Amino acid sequence: MDEQKISALWTHLHWLSVLAQQGSYTAAAARLGVSKAAVSQRIAELERAARLTLVQRTTRSLRLTEAGQRLVDDTRASFEQIAQSFAQVQDLAAQPSGLVRVTAPVAFARQQLVPLLSGFLKDHPQVRIELDLSDRLSSLTTEGFDLAIRHTDHPPDTHVAWALSKTHSVLVATRAYLRRHGTPHSPQDLVQHNCLHYPRAHDTPAWTFEPLTGKDTERTTVPVSGTLAANNSEALREAALLGDGIALLPDFSAQAALKSGKLVRVMPAWKPVGVFAENIYAIRPYAPHVPRAVAALVAHVRQGLAAGFAP
Repeated sequence: MDEQKISALWTHLHWLSVLAQQGSYTAAAARLGVSKAAVSQRIAELERAARLTLVQRTTRSLRLTEAGQRLVDDTRASFEQIAQSFAQVQDLAAQPSGLVRVTAPVAFARQQLVPLLSGFLKDHPQVRIELDLSDRLSSLTTEGFDLAIRHTDHPPDTHVAWALSKTHSVLVATRAYLRRHGTPHSPQDLVQHNCLHYPRAHDTPAWTFEPLTGKDTERTTVPVSGTLAANNSEALREAALLGDGIALLPDFSAQAALKSGKLVRVMPAWKPVGVFAENIYAIRPYAPHVPRAVAALVAHVRQGLAAGFAP
């Protein structure tokens, strides 16, 4: 095949790489901003030109053939270099611009991140943000995210990580619950309470504390039980607001309810440890160049979270 005919297939090769990343024609079409039929047509044209099957389709899934995977692997670095070079050229503009794809935990995004994005988008009208709210740990490279917000103490070494804010865990309940069931003053007292907790695999639910005052610094771990376990801090907070029990939450989930007085701190002389991380990071895959829009967004969020999450 001559050079002119090969160059006409560059777009087709790029679409094949996106299809491989996304895992379905529907997702690839959404990523590219085209119709599913257009993606299917380009792949069919590429297969005719290659005289090989590149994608094996079933009614429920697809996978690349050996030839298709080889094409994707061999061209991935080139397409990444093209994207990086174009992003650098775009950044020569006076203002940050372009699409920034962000993934963030559900509770944190709803309560803290989304309110900050409004002001950012007003200040940077040429930037668009696509926000994925998910508690699962997405792969930034394979799923095409520019930035991830992570509630973690151990950001991956293979990525660039910007510290956004410190965070800590708090025990909370309503005054009505505490009037009915009594106020715990030490970890051992929690054994008698309905503890709304975050499930951790198959481990027996337990909370660990260390005292904030006094000479004794030894940690204390107590088993807890309750009528509700949920893997979302907003769900636990809402149950606590209904007076259902004592919840252990990240401070960013409890902040508004504590400020309004709808929830109160429980056992403030004890620090919960080991349940939630104590840091919020912005993370992106390592690259020698950070798009201006991404850098501006990180700076804006960091400034917005600078005060922490005290009520």
